[in-house]
Parts: sequence; C-alpha cells; structure tokens
Amino acid sequence: MAGIGIRLNHIFEKKSIAMHLVGFTYSAVITVAPMFVVIGAILVSQILLHYSDVGFYERELFADTVLYIFIFSLLSASPFNAVLSKYLSDTIFEERFEDIMPCFNLGMALNVVFGSCIAIPFCIHEYFVGQVPLYYVFTGYCGFMALLLVFYCMLYLSITKDYGKISLFYTIGMVCTVLLSLLNYYILHMPLTYSILLALVTGFWITASLEIASVQSYFRTNSRKYKEVWSYFRKYWQLILVNFLYTLGLYIHNFVWWTTPRHMIIAKSFVTMMPYDMATCLAMFTNISATIIFIARIEMNFHERYRAYSEAIIGGRGHDIRTAKARMFMSLSDELVTLVRIQFAISVVVFLLCIIFLPRMGFGGTTMEMYNCPAAGYFVLFLMYSEILFLYYYDDNNGALLTAFLFCLGTFLGTLWAIHLPDIWAGIGTFIGSLLGLITAYIRLQWIEKHLDPFTFCRGDLIKNGHGRKPSGKVFDRSLEERV
Repeated sequence: MAGIGIRLNHIFEKKSIAMHLVGFTYSAVITVAPMFVVIGAILVSQILLHYSDVGFYERELFADTVLYIFIFSLLSASPFNAVLSKYLSDTIFEERFEDIMPCFNLGMALNVVFGSCIAIPFCIHEYFVGQVPLYYVFTGYCGFMALLLVFYCMLYLSITKDYGKISLFYTIGMVCTVLLSLLNYYILHMPLTYSILLALVTGFWITASLEIASVQSYFRTNSRKYKEVWSYFRKYWQLILVNFLYTLGLYIHNFVWWTTPRHMIIAKSFVTMMPYDMATCLAMFTNISATIIFIARIEMNFHERYRAYSEAIIGGRGHDIRTAKARMFMSLSDELVTLVRIQFAISVVVFLLCIIFLPRMGFGGTTMEMYNCPAAGYFVLFLMYSEILFLYYYDDNNGALLTAFLFCLGTFLGTLWAIHLPDIWAGIGTFIGSLLGLITAYIRLQWIEKHLDPFTFCRGDLIKNGHGRKPSGKVFDRSLEERV
C-alpha cells in the first residue's frame, strides 16, 4: 500500500490543521468508508420506508439475514485471500502481469465453490425447516455470493492501488440500494423488509460487477499458468490458517454466546444473542480509528525505513546495514507506541460519549452493561493485528500463525468462562485472546530483531532441491604442503 503513503506525505507536508484534517479524511475514505457506506444505505432505507412500523419477526429475519451474509462471507473468503495476495505481490514485483488473471479466475472459482458449500445447506434448512419463502431464501443466497465477490475483488483493486475506486464502487452500489428500495416498496409494492433486502443484494451485485470489470480492464492477458497458483497454497499454507483463525477469532465469541440459553432463534435457522452482538458492534466502532491511524502512519513512516533497510542489504556496507536495521526497528517501536497512545485517547473519548448518549437513543440495559469488556478487547485486538502485519513484513508466517492461533483459542476459552460470569464481564474472552495474541506477536518481533541477520542472509538453497543421493559435505581438500 505504498501508494497511500506517497499521497499522505504530500498532504501532510503542508503542515496545517486543514491539511491534517484532509489527510485523516483521506485515510478514512480508503480504509473504513465502504463499511460506513453500507451501514448508511441500510439506515437511510429503513428511515425512508418507516422500518420501525414492521412487525418483530420480519425485522429480525431481515437483520439476521444481513448479519449472516456479512459474517459468513468473510469467513468463507478468509482461507484463500491471504495466499492469493502473496502470489499477487510476488507476481507484480517480478512484473509477470500476464500471470495475474489465472490467479483471479482460480481464486474466484475457489471462493464461489467453497462459499456455495457453506450457503446451500443452510438455505435448504432455512426453506424446509424454517418455512421461509423460497424467493426470500434465494435472495439471501444471492446476497451472500455477491458480497463474497465484492470482498474478493477488493483484494485486486488494493494491489493496483485503486483505493478510491473501491469506495466509489461501494458508493454507487449503495446509492442504487436506497433508490431501488424506494422503487420496490412504493412502485412495485413489495413487502417492506424484502424491498430493502432485494435492493441491498442488487447493490452488492452492482459493486461486484464494477470491481470485476475494473480488474479485467487492468489485466487483459492470461498466461493460463494455474499450476503456479496452486503451488502457493502448498508453499504458504500458514497464510491460509493465519487469515482464517484471525477472522474466526473476530466472531468466535459471538458463536459461543449464541449457544447460551439467552439466545434467540428466528425461522428455526438464524441464531443470535442480540444484546451481546450489538455490544460487540459498538465496541468495534469505538476502536475502528486504529485502522486509519495505523495505515496512515505505517505508510508515511515505517515503510520508508523498511525500504531503506532492504536497499542497504543489496550491496550496502555492513555499517549501513546495521544503521538501517536500527532505524527500522526504532520506527517500528515508535509506530506501535504512537498507535497505543493516540488510539487510547480516542477510545476513551468515544467510550464516554457512548456511555452518556447511547442510553438516550435506546441502547441501554444489557447491551450497555456488556459493552465495557468488548470495548477494551477490541482496543487490544486492533493493536495485535498491527503486529501481525509487521510480522508479514518480515515473512514470519510461523510467528503470525502462532499469534492467530493463540488469539482464537484464548478468545474461545475465555468466552466459555465469560458466559458463566455477570454481564459486565461478557466480553472478557475477546480481551484475553487479544492480549494473548498481542504478547505473542510482540515477543516474536523481539526475536526477529535479535535474529534478523541470519533470518535475512542465511535463507535459501545453494543447491537446487531434488531427489537422489545427498551431495558430499566436503568443500575442498588441503594438500600436505599447505598443512605444514
């Protein structure tokens, strides 16, 4: 994401309050704007169509359908996207642009097949057991597949540094969503919740279509080398588990709460625990600015130090390499400390505002009581994810895998404990898992700093790998005269 850093540096060079606001806004647009655009489109549609007048069952069926579409599309896409991103980065670095379309086609096929294996059994259960109308079930399935493709294509637009187009495509799709919801309800006289659902699904398909067309406009040639893409799944299998375990850890605490007697079941298919689900959603928004801050600072500061070190090890003097290494890790430490300091101040302010104003807006009782621990947990969680990205910088896939595994396991076990505690401790599992992952990643980064030289210079093979007899370990013979 070096393109972000270049543009942000140009913005912040002017060193004025106005330009700092512009830089922060630009960072927000390229990172979290798509999520807020989708939420905004749903809320606007609900307000315009008087969603509050709808019966409880219809409202919950719509809300649960949208919730499941988002959660399980992210989960089903997570095993593939990290490996595909690695392949894309290597391909672009080696300027083998004709090999990108095989990756795109194969990745899309994997996402569609794997996603269908998850969605179709659920849809069958929803129709036959839950007695949900077939048209409603099919629309939900189409929304799941559309959002799966949206998330997948975002990967390629990020590689091409078209972050602005991602936000633009989301905006176009969600504007169409609002307009279509009005058309469906007032002109076509569809049921209110189905009008919004169908419009939302159509908006997702519009966004996905625009993204696919944009990717194909960038990469027009196809080498059809699919075997090389498959080889990356075998070579970088850790990335499959890292991304999946991290994504699973984001929601596994919700899944545990869904098994408690306090859960709610809609249409004998959708299981939720709404007070806790809402509390975790609010906690995520409390700390979402960490993503903006981290991307802005890492692109402006750390990336330059990392590039300086990379250039130093290619023909540089030993003194230059050591100096670049010291500056790089000093920058890494500074960025983590700065992120903690700034995000802590922001989270405290947002937390206080939520405590004061949300009860007046109808968010009270159990939801606000459960909000405290998840707010602290997501604060640590975003810091942990920042460290995982630093581990990716140093190609430490084993360290990233250990971090993600302990995060997911700690969150799961901590939540199993939390469901037996008072509601104020409801999110302690997220905090425990995130803290465990944060400490693990930090220790791993310290290990990398101490062992970076052998980690960098002593990797690779002098002799090509193959089958057969192992070559002799003898390098040369010394003559008798040399020994004397």
